[in-house]
Amino acid sequence: MAGIGIRAFKDVSRPEAWAYWTELYGSPSLTASRIAAADLPGAARGRPALAISGDIGVASAVWLRARLDEAHLAPGDTVILSSPGGDVGQAIIMGEIIRSRGLATAIGSVDGSDKAASKIKPSFCASACVLIFAGGTQRLGVEGSALGVHRFVSTAAQNDPVAETQRATGMILGYLTRMGVSPSVVEAMSKTSDIRWLGAKEALAMNLITHPAGPP
Repeated sequence: MAGIGIRAFKDVSRPEAWAYWTELYGSPSLTASRIAAADLPGAARGRPALAISGDIGVASAVWLRARLDEAHLAPGDTVILSSPGGDVGQAIIMGEIIRSRGLATAIGSVDGSDKAASKIKPSFCASACVLIFAGGTQRLGVEGSALGVHRFVSTAAQNDPVAETQRATGMILGYLTRMGVSPSVVEAMSKTSDIRWLGAKEALAMNLITHPAGPP
């Protein structure tokens, strides 16, 4: 028993493990707000939605699963995103969760929650957030909102950072292909280390957005 206790202490004392438990049970990097009825172009009218915002942290996928369970969203309902990005691996898992539940995605922020209707305001989804957005069965444009991409570089400690970055790029490409998004998104990412904001026509051509922005 003493040996088990020592191993458990060593596990939770690692910086990455401590960050995980702190975020999951202490101070989540994302916030969520359930919208009783949101009107979005391309989505079913008056359906509930879950608006999430903030940075994507090391425990965000578990956090999202719990928030979706609490919100009781059904297939066809929408997850509304507003985030500068964060953990790539977690973002991919979050996108997979959204797809497995048959949910749509949109970019924006909201005024109010748990009301008969909430106004969707423009916002942005950049970096790893774009991978979550790609998980939507429908990916809705919101007038004035923006999608931003850039090159992903691995920050993990390893002997060959180039090989690790190539592995991460392959993982992202495979994920986006499964989500029905054009591989040209990865090409757009690879061209700059700064955020590149995609135009509406460009995002549509990449099939990143499936329903263009317009009045709700």
